This record gives sequence, structure tokens and C-alpha cells, in this order.
Amino acid sequence: MKVFQNVSDIGPLDQALREAFEIKADRYKFENLGRHKTCLLIFFNNSLRTRLSTQKAAMNLGMNVIVLDVNQGAWKLETERGVVMDGDKSEHLLEAIPVMGSYCDIIGVRSFAKFESREDDYSEKILQQFIRYSGKPVFFMESATVHPLQSFADLITIEEYKERPRPKVVLSWAPHPRALPQAVPNSFAQWMNAADVDFVVTHPHGYELDPQFVGNAKVDYDQMHAFEGADFIYAKNWSCPGVVNPADYGKVLNKDLSWTVDAAHMAVTNNAHFMHCLPVRRNMIVTDDVIESPRSLVIPEAANREISAQVVLKRILESL
Repeated sequence: MKVFQNVSDIGPLDQALREAFEIKADRYKFENLGRHKTCLLIFFNNSLRTRLSTQKAAMNLGMNVIVLDVNQGAWKLETERGVVMDGDKSEHLLEAIPVMGSYCDIIGVRSFAKFESREDDYSEKILQQFIRYSGKPVFFMESATVHPLQSFADLITIEEYKERPRPKVVLSWAPHPRALPQAVPNSFAQWMNAADVDFVVTHPHGYELDPQFVGNAKVDYDQMHAFEGADFIYAKNWSCPGVVNPADYGKVLNKDLSWTVDAAHMAVTNNAHFMHCLPVRRNMIVTDDVIESPRSLVIPEAANREISAQVVLKRILESL
């Protein structure tokens, strides 16, 4: 595996899940696989779970790890070609990327949507430059459009906690005060479509996800109806994807608190588990009682980030 971006990159999901549970049973089973190999983790944006879990996963495999926070520990980087660099940016990404590649064997990159141009965000300009110019395998630690490490961890969690063979999984939009990327819901939809689940997406009008990610999922604009009989509720905010009206891309169209996941919503489910990628805005996305309930999986879900990252890194190391 040279690039990890989408669910298709991981191969058969049943095999990936078996590998995940094998690693979870013994995190150090493959600790010599990464001996004398270096993993470079590059962050253009803030991170807690991704930074810690991916670093731990690499260490479990015996790798050296270098973490670079571009905004605090490096020269300011220009990303556009043809720009006269007479401002505050001292280095161009096209020189920085091959230099970074010369110091490592694998590169992980985290870079969010800028919401300046839907075309630029959905073309993944920054990540694609790393793939093209680094000369090393690249895995996405969240990008403008996807967060595959999170969605793989979500799938592992669902597989662990499901109480019937084909559970009903609902991805629900929830209110938030700021404009957030579509990366998590995009990836979650992509991975659930590939998994053996009954998958439903619910959101207000105007928040339609890009068809390449939502696929054949059922879309229900009635949140309470969508929740009926659900086994897993995955709450997440996202800003307008601009599918219906491109001019609205990245905008907050709705802050309706009736979409906040509370006890009344959970009461119509099949005693569903609650999921969220974290960090979470309490009493906007979800009420205190729901996230603190015994059916909340936000902590084991976050813990599985180490496992998903370790499977991905193991696959990449095996391909070197």
C-alpha cells in the first residue's frame, strides 16, 4: 500500500478487521517490522487523538517517529505555484516536500479544508503534492475531504459492539457554532457503504454530502424517523458541502438545536450506542446525559485510533 486515502485502499474489510483484532490482542506482535524505519507525521492543523494514536502505533511497530507542526515548528510554507514570494512565506512546499521525504520512509499528513475554494479542497491539492513529490508512501491523517483513520477506527468499534449481524447505523448532522469540514462524515459514509450495515444519513436540507461519498446510503431529512430502530448513532456536524448550491460551500446554514442528540432522540432507537469522533461540543452536538451514558462509545472509539493507524502502517511497511 503506497497511499492510504479511501476505504478502497485497505482492501477487503473482513481481512482488515481480522488484522485489527489481531493487533489489538497483541500490539507488539510486529514490533520488529519497523526497525530502522522512520515515520514523519506532518500537521498543518491542530490534533490530539490523531497525533498521539498514530505516534503510538508507529512506536508499537518499532519505528522512529518525527512529528512536525508546520504552523509552529517550521518556516511558513507557500503552497501555490507562480506566486512571487515577497510576503511572510519563506519556503515553498515543492522544495520542502522532497526534503521531508529524504528524512523518512513513510509520511502522514494532516491538512484541513480552507473553505476558500470547493474545487481546491476537493482536489486535495496539498496531499496530492506530497504523493507526487515526496517519493515516499503517504497516508492521510485527515484532509480537506476525508479522515480514513477515524472511519476505520469507527468500523472496528462497530464490529466490537454490534449486537446483531447487520446493525442499523445512522450518521446524523448536529449543530455547531463554527464551519467544520466534511472530512469525517464523508469518510464515515464511504466506509459504512462498504461495510455490512444498514446505513442511513440524516441532516437538514442544504447539507447534502457529495455523491461520491454518500453513495447509495439512505438519506432521511426527518431526524427522529431516521433514528427509529437504530443500533448506532454517529453524530457529527459539517458545514454546507455546496452540492446543491456551490455558493454556499463551507457556510453554516443551520444551528437548529432540535438536532442536538438528546435522551428523546435516543429513546426511539434500539437502545443504540452513541458515537462521535471527538472533540465534541457538549449540549450542541450531544447532551451530557447521552455522552456520559453506558451506551456511549466515544472513549473506546478514540482508543481504536491506535489500532486503525497500526494496521495501516503495518500494511505500508510490508510494501516497502
